Amino acid sequence: MIIGTGVDITEVKRLKQAVEKWGKAFLDRIFTKEELDYAKGRVSLYQHLAGRFAAKEAVFKALGDPQLNWKDVQVLNDKQGKPYCHILNHRGKSLDVHVSISHVKNYAVANAIVTKKS
Repeated sequence: MIIGTGVDITEVKRLKQAVEKWGKAFLDRIFTKEELDYAKGRVSLYQHLAGRFAAKEAVFKALGDPQLNWKDVQVLNDKQGKPYCHILNHRGKSLDVHVSISHVKNYAVANAIVTKKS
């Protein structure tokens, strides 16, 4: 059963500007350590960060939970490169969150579908 869907598009340039302006404080407020470690290991750091940012926004839209914060949503990749999402802090126990991310030089887009666990 689908609980909600969400989509978001993020300009890579805007995310890069935020990192340049607020630095580590911005990164630590938005991303988990694991997300940052993954992105730092990629050639296109800002594209990967923008993809995760867009995925988190898509999850927020799909869930519609105003209590959810940036670090409650963690977006990682499995060994084959497929993105997956965990809702942390016991908020997503009964939910499955499916995400898809794509990015090019200037934009990152993501969608999320939230379903009840069967």
